[in-house]
Amino acid sequence: MRSLKTVFPGLLAAAALVGLMSGSVPARAEDCPHGDLDSRFCDRDGDLVADAPADPSEWIDPDTLIFAYTPVEDPAVYREAWADFLVHMEKVTGKKVTFFPVQSNAAQIEAMRSGRLHVAGFNTGSNPLAVNCAGFVPFTMMAGLDGSFGYEMEIITYPGSGIESVEDIKGRTLAFTSPTSNSGFKAPSALLKAEFNMVADKDFSTTFSGKHDNSILGVANKDYDAASIANSIKARMIKRNVVKEEDLKVLYKSQTFPTTGYGYVYNLKPELAQKIKEAFVSFEWDGTSLKEEFEKNGEGQFIPITFKEHWDVIRKIDRANEVSYACQ
Repeated sequence: MRSLKTVFPGLLAAAALVGLMSGSVPARAEDCPHGDLDSRFCDRDGDLVADAPADPSEWIDPDTLIFAYTPVEDPAVYREAWADFLVHMEKVTGKKVTFFPVQSNAAQIEAMRSGRLHVAGFNTGSNPLAVNCAGFVPFTMMAGLDGSFGYEMEIITYPGSGIESVEDIKGRTLAFTSPTSNSGFKAPSALLKAEFNMVADKDFSTTFSGKHDNSILGVANKDYDAASIANSIKARMIKRNVVKEEDLKVLYKSQTFPTTGYGYVYNLKPELAQKIKEAFVSFEWDGTSLKEEFEKNGEGQFIPITFKEHWDVIRKIDRANEVSYACQ
Protein backbone atom coordinates (compact mmCIF):
# COMPACT_ATOMS: atom_id res chain seq x y z
CA MET A 1 0.00 0.00 0.00
CA ARG A 2 1.32 3.37 -0.98
CA SER A 3 1.53 6.36 1.31
CA LEU A 4 -0.06 9.73 0.56
CA LYS A 5 3.33 10.98 -0.55
CA THR A 6 3.53 8.27 -3.20
CA VAL A 7 -0.07 8.58 -4.35
CA PHE A 8 0.19 12.35 -4.84
CA PRO A 9 3.73 12.88 -6.16
CA GLY A 10 5.09 16.37 -6.25
CA LEU A 11 1.95 18.37 -5.49
CA LEU A 12 1.09 16.96 -2.07
CA ALA A 13 4.59 15.92 -1.18
CA ALA A 14 6.03 19.35 -1.82
CA ALA A 15 3.09 21.59 -0.99
CA ALA A 16 1.32 19.79 1.82
CA LEU A 17 3.16 17.02 3.57
CA VAL A 18 6.34 19.02 4.04
CA GLY A 19 4.41 21.21 6.47
CA LEU A 20 2.25 18.39 7.77
CA MET A 21 5.12 16.24 8.90
CA SER A 22 7.06 19.03 10.56
CA GLY A 23 6.87 20.00 14.18
CA SER A 24 5.42 16.66 15.28
CA VAL A 25 5.49 15.55 18.88
CA PRO A 26 7.84 12.64 19.66
CA ALA A 27 6.25 9.22 19.85
CA ARG A 28 4.65 8.30 23.16
CA ALA A 29 6.85 6.30 25.50
CA GLU A 30 4.02 4.05 26.66
CA ASP A 31 3.03 1.02 24.64
CA CYS A 32 -0.56 1.36 23.45
CA PRO A 33 -2.76 0.20 20.57
CA HIS A 34 -3.16 2.81 17.86
CA GLY A 35 -4.16 1.06 14.61
CA ASP A 36 -3.76 3.56 11.75
CA LEU A 37 -3.19 6.42 14.18
CA ASP A 38 0.20 8.09 14.46
CA SER A 39 2.38 6.38 17.08
CA ARG A 40 2.01 9.28 19.51
CA PHE A 41 -1.72 8.49 19.93
CA CYS A 42 -3.53 5.67 21.74
CA ASP A 43 -6.85 4.03 20.86
CA ARG A 44 -7.68 1.65 23.70
CA ASP A 45 -11.45 1.70 23.11
CA GLY A 46 -11.19 0.81 19.41
CA ASP A 47 -13.21 3.77 18.11
CA LEU A 48 -10.42 4.64 15.61
CA VAL A 49 -9.75 8.10 17.10
CA ALA A 50 -7.10 9.19 19.59
CA ASP A 51 -7.90 8.84 23.29
CA ALA A 52 -7.29 11.74 25.65
CA PRO A 53 -3.83 11.38 27.26
CA ALA A 54 -3.88 9.19 30.37
CA ASP A 55 -1.57 11.65 32.13
CA PRO A 56 -3.48 14.86 33.13
CA SER A 57 -0.26 16.84 32.81
CA GLU A 58 -0.54 16.34 29.04
CA TRP A 59 -4.00 17.93 28.82
CA ILE A 60 -4.25 21.46 27.44
CA ASP A 61 -6.65 24.14 28.68
CA PRO A 62 -6.07 27.23 26.51
CA ASP A 63 -7.49 30.63 27.45
CA THR A 64 -8.42 31.18 23.80
CA LEU A 65 -9.91 28.45 21.61
CA ILE A 66 -8.94 28.62 17.94
CA PHE A 67 -11.65 27.48 15.52
CA ALA A 68 -11.25 26.83 11.80
CA TYR A 69 -13.75 25.87 9.12
CA THR A 70 -12.71 23.76 6.15
CA PRO A 71 -11.06 25.95 3.45
CA VAL A 72 -13.79 26.27 0.84
CA GLU A 73 -15.02 29.41 -0.87
CA ASP A 74 -14.31 32.87 0.57
CA PRO A 75 -12.98 32.73 4.18
CA ALA A 76 -14.52 36.14 4.87
CA VAL A 77 -17.98 34.73 4.14
CA TYR A 78 -17.51 32.00 6.69
CA ARG A 79 -16.00 34.22 9.38
CA GLU A 80 -19.34 36.04 9.32
CA ALA A 81 -21.38 32.85 8.98
CA TRP A 82 -19.84 31.32 12.12
CA ALA A 83 -19.89 34.55 14.17
CA ASP A 84 -23.07 33.82 16.17
CA PHE A 85 -22.05 30.23 16.84
CA LEU A 86 -18.64 31.25 18.16
CA VAL A 87 -20.27 33.75 20.54
CA HIS A 88 -22.41 30.86 21.79
CA MET A 89 -19.32 28.67 22.25
CA GLU A 90 -17.71 31.43 24.28
CA LYS A 91 -20.70 31.48 26.63
CA VAL A 92 -20.78 27.70 27.04
CA THR A 93 -17.03 27.17 27.47
CA GLY A 94 -16.13 30.38 29.28
CA LYS A 95 -13.28 30.81 26.80
CA LYS A 96 -12.52 33.40 24.16
CA VAL A 97 -12.99 31.84 20.70
CA THR A 98 -11.16 33.07 17.60
CA PHE A 99 -11.96 32.21 13.98
CA PHE A 100 -8.83 31.15 12.07
CA PRO A 101 -9.16 31.32 8.25
CA VAL A 102 -7.17 28.54 6.62
CA GLN A 103 -6.14 28.49 2.97
CA SER A 104 -5.62 24.76 2.45
CA ASN A 105 -6.51 21.38 3.93
CA ALA A 106 -2.84 20.68 4.63
CA ALA A 107 -2.44 23.97 6.52
CA GLN A 108 -5.51 23.20 8.63
CA ILE A 109 -4.25 19.72 9.54
CA GLU A 110 -0.77 21.04 10.33
CA ALA A 111 -2.26 23.75 12.57
CA MET A 112 -4.01 21.12 14.69
CA ARG A 113 -1.06 18.74 14.64
CA SER A 114 1.25 21.47 15.93
CA GLY A 115 -1.13 22.62 18.67
CA ARG A 116 -2.33 25.86 17.04
CA LEU A 117 -5.90 24.70 16.36
CA HIS A 118 -8.33 23.36 18.94
CA VAL A 119 -11.77 23.06 17.34
CA ALA A 120 -12.45 22.58 13.65
CA GLY A 121 -14.62 21.43 10.81
CA PHE A 122 -12.58 19.24 8.46
CA ASN A 123 -13.94 18.40 5.05
CA THR A 124 -14.99 14.86 4.23
CA GLY A 125 -11.79 13.71 2.59
CA SER A 126 -9.48 15.37 5.11
CA ASN A 127 -11.10 13.73 8.13
CA PRO A 128 -9.09 10.48 8.00
CA LEU A 129 -5.76 12.31 7.75
CA ALA A 130 -6.78 14.80 10.47
CA VAL A 131 -7.84 11.94 12.74
CA ASN A 132 -4.77 9.81 12.16
CA CYS A 133 -2.07 12.47 11.96
CA ALA A 134 -3.38 15.40 14.00
CA GLY A 135 -5.43 13.77 16.76
CA PHE A 136 -8.74 15.17 15.52
CA VAL A 137 -11.81 13.80 17.33
CA PRO A 138 -14.94 14.37 15.17
CA PHE A 139 -18.28 14.06 16.95
CA THR A 140 -20.89 15.98 14.95
CA MET A 141 -21.92 17.23 11.54
CA MET A 142 -24.69 19.38 10.08
CA ALA A 143 -27.97 17.86 8.96
CA GLY A 144 -31.44 18.84 7.88
CA LEU A 145 -34.24 19.12 10.40
CA ASP A 146 -35.45 15.70 9.23
CA GLY A 147 -32.07 14.18 10.09
CA SER A 148 -30.90 13.85 6.49
CA PHE A 149 -27.28 14.74 5.81
CA GLY A 150 -24.51 14.58 3.30
CA TYR A 151 -23.74 15.64 -0.26
CA GLU A 152 -22.87 14.08 -3.57
CA MET A 153 -19.79 14.31 -5.73
CA GLU A 154 -20.62 15.63 -9.16
CA ILE A 155 -18.56 15.76 -12.34
CA ILE A 156 -19.62 18.88 -14.17
CA THR A 157 -18.92 20.61 -17.45
CA TYR A 158 -20.42 23.61 -19.23
CA PRO A 159 -23.04 23.60 -22.00
CA GLY A 160 -21.38 23.55 -25.40
CA SER A 161 -18.16 21.96 -24.14
CA GLY A 162 -18.62 19.00 -26.46
CA ILE A 163 -18.65 16.70 -23.40
CA GLU A 164 -21.96 14.85 -23.24
CA SER A 165 -20.92 11.93 -21.02
CA VAL A 166 -18.14 10.98 -18.61
CA GLU A 167 -16.44 8.99 -21.37
CA ASP A 168 -16.14 12.17 -23.43
CA ILE A 169 -13.65 13.54 -20.86
CA LYS A 170 -11.04 11.24 -22.44
CA GLY A 171 -8.38 13.41 -24.02
CA ARG A 172 -9.67 16.51 -22.22
CA THR A 173 -8.78 18.13 -18.87
CA LEU A 174 -10.56 17.40 -15.58
CA ALA A 175 -10.01 19.79 -12.68
CA PHE A 176 -9.60 18.34 -9.21
CA THR A 177 -9.57 20.53 -6.08
CA SER A 178 -6.88 19.16 -3.75
CA PRO A 179 -5.42 15.69 -3.09
CA THR A 180 -7.03 15.45 0.38
CA SER A 181 -10.54 16.25 -0.87
CA ASN A 182 -13.03 13.39 -1.09
CA SER A 183 -15.32 14.77 -3.79
CA GLY A 184 -12.58 16.92 -5.28
CA PHE A 185 -10.11 14.08 -5.85
CA LYS A 186 -10.32 10.78 -4.00
CA ALA A 187 -13.88 9.68 -4.83
CA PRO A 188 -13.77 10.62 -8.52
CA SER A 189 -10.36 8.97 -8.93
CA ALA A 190 -11.70 5.69 -7.52
CA LEU A 191 -15.06 5.86 -9.32
CA LEU A 192 -13.65 6.84 -12.71
CA LYS A 193 -11.31 3.87 -12.57
CA ALA A 194 -13.87 1.38 -11.24
CA GLU A 195 -16.88 2.40 -13.35
CA PHE A 196 -15.34 3.82 -16.52
CA ASN A 197 -11.83 2.31 -16.61
CA MET A 198 -10.42 5.83 -16.86
CA VAL A 199 -7.16 6.73 -15.13
CA ALA A 200 -5.99 10.27 -14.42
CA ASP A 201 -3.07 11.55 -16.52
CA LYS A 202 -3.43 8.51 -18.77
CA ASP A 203 -6.92 8.83 -20.23
CA PHE A 204 -7.37 12.50 -19.40
CA SER A 205 -5.25 15.42 -18.23
CA THR A 206 -5.63 16.87 -14.73
CA THR A 207 -5.17 20.14 -12.94
CA PHE A 208 -5.73 21.21 -9.33
CA SER A 209 -7.80 24.32 -8.60
CA GLY A 210 -7.22 24.40 -4.82
CA LYS A 211 -10.89 24.80 -3.80
CA HIS A 212 -14.34 23.68 -4.91
CA ASP A 213 -15.48 27.22 -5.67
CA ASN A 214 -12.44 27.69 -7.94
CA SER A 215 -13.38 24.54 -9.84
CA ILE A 216 -17.04 25.53 -10.14
CA LEU A 217 -16.22 29.06 -11.28
CA GLY A 218 -13.57 27.67 -13.63
CA VAL A 219 -16.11 25.46 -15.37
CA ALA A 220 -18.77 28.19 -15.47
CA ASN A 221 -16.22 30.55 -17.03
CA LYS A 222 -15.06 27.81 -19.46
CA ASP A 223 -11.54 27.79 -18.02
CA TYR A 224 -11.84 24.05 -17.25
CA ASP A 225 -13.36 21.42 -19.53
CA ALA A 226 -14.81 19.60 -16.54
CA ALA A 227 -14.40 19.33 -12.77
CA SER A 228 -15.27 17.07 -9.84
CA ILE A 229 -16.97 19.01 -7.05
CA ALA A 230 -19.19 18.76 -3.96
CA ASN A 231 -22.73 19.66 -4.99
CA SER A 232 -23.48 21.21 -1.58
CA ILE A 233 -20.95 23.95 -2.34
CA LYS A 234 -22.37 24.38 -5.84
CA ALA A 235 -25.86 24.81 -4.35
CA ARG A 236 -24.69 27.54 -1.96
CA MET A 237 -22.89 29.38 -4.76
CA ILE A 238 -25.98 29.26 -6.98
CA LYS A 239 -28.19 30.60 -4.17
CA ARG A 240 -25.73 33.45 -3.58
CA ASN A 241 -25.78 34.19 -7.33
CA VAL A 242 -22.03 33.55 -7.61
CA VAL A 243 -22.75 31.22 -10.56
CA LYS A 244 -25.84 30.41 -12.60
CA GLU A 245 -27.23 26.89 -12.68
CA GLU A 246 -27.66 27.06 -16.46
CA ASP A 247 -23.91 27.63 -16.86
CA LEU A 248 -23.18 24.16 -15.45
CA LYS A 249 -24.02 20.69 -16.72
CA VAL A 250 -23.92 17.59 -14.50
CA LEU A 251 -22.32 14.51 -16.09
CA TYR A 252 -22.18 12.25 -13.05
CA LYS A 253 -23.64 12.19 -9.53
CA SER A 254 -22.32 9.85 -6.84
CA GLN A 255 -23.88 8.21 -3.81
CA THR A 256 -24.32 10.42 -0.74
CA PHE A 257 -21.23 11.06 1.39
CA PRO A 258 -20.96 12.47 4.92
CA THR A 259 -20.32 16.19 4.99
CA THR A 260 -17.86 18.27 7.06
CA GLY A 261 -17.08 16.66 10.42
CA TYR A 262 -16.70 18.91 13.47
CA GLY A 263 -14.64 18.10 16.52
CA TYR A 264 -11.71 18.99 18.74
CA VAL A 265 -8.09 18.07 19.25
CA TYR A 266 -7.61 14.93 21.37
CA ASN A 267 -5.53 16.44 24.19
CA LEU A 268 -7.95 19.12 25.36
CA LYS A 269 -8.82 18.90 29.06
CA PRO A 270 -11.78 16.45 29.10
CA GLU A 271 -14.06 18.93 30.88
CA LEU A 272 -13.35 21.50 28.17
CA ALA A 273 -13.91 18.95 25.40
CA GLN A 274 -17.28 18.14 26.95
CA LYS A 275 -18.26 21.83 27.01
CA ILE A 276 -17.35 22.11 23.33
CA LYS A 277 -19.69 19.22 22.61
CA GLU A 278 -22.39 20.97 24.64
CA ALA A 279 -21.93 24.13 22.58
CA PHE A 280 -22.78 22.27 19.37
CA VAL A 281 -25.69 20.37 20.93
CA SER A 282 -27.27 23.41 22.58
CA PHE A 283 -26.88 25.89 19.73
CA GLU A 284 -30.22 27.33 18.60
CA TRP A 285 -30.08 28.01 14.86
CA ASP A 286 -33.11 30.26 14.35
CA GLY A 287 -32.23 33.84 13.49
CA THR A 288 -28.47 33.23 13.41
CA SER A 289 -25.78 33.88 10.82
CA LEU A 290 -25.07 30.13 10.71
CA LYS A 291 -28.64 29.32 9.67
CA GLU A 292 -28.64 32.11 7.10
CA GLU A 293 -25.66 30.54 5.33
CA PHE A 294 -26.21 26.81 5.75
CA GLU A 295 -29.97 26.63 5.27
CA LYS A 296 -29.02 27.10 1.61
CA ASN A 297 -28.07 23.40 1.82
CA GLY A 298 -31.18 22.56 3.84
CA GLU A 299 -29.11 22.21 7.03
CA GLY A 300 -30.48 23.35 10.37
CA GLN A 301 -29.02 21.26 13.19
CA PHE A 302 -25.96 19.38 14.42
CA ILE A 303 -26.30 15.60 14.79
CA PRO A 304 -23.97 13.15 16.56
CA ILE A 305 -21.64 11.05 14.43
CA THR A 306 -18.71 8.69 14.87
CA PHE A 307 -15.65 8.49 12.68
CA LYS A 308 -15.77 4.69 12.81
CA GLU A 309 -19.29 4.46 11.38
CA HIS A 310 -19.91 7.55 9.26
CA TRP A 311 -16.48 7.64 7.57
CA ASP A 312 -16.40 3.94 6.71
CA VAL A 313 -17.20 4.63 3.03
CA ILE A 314 -14.48 7.28 2.86
CA ARG A 315 -11.87 4.88 4.27
CA LYS A 316 -12.96 2.34 1.65
CA ILE A 317 -12.41 4.93 -1.10
CA ASP A 318 -8.96 5.63 0.33
CA ARG A 319 -8.14 1.93 0.26
CA ALA A 320 -9.31 1.73 -3.37
CA ASN A 321 -6.89 4.56 -4.12
CA GLU A 322 -4.15 2.71 -2.19
CA VAL A 323 -3.87 5.55 0.31
CA SER A 324 -2.39 4.99 3.74
CA TYR A 325 -2.30 7.46 6.60
CA ALA A 326 1.43 7.31 7.28
CA CYS A 327 2.47 10.51 9.06
CA GLN A 328 6.21 10.12 8.77
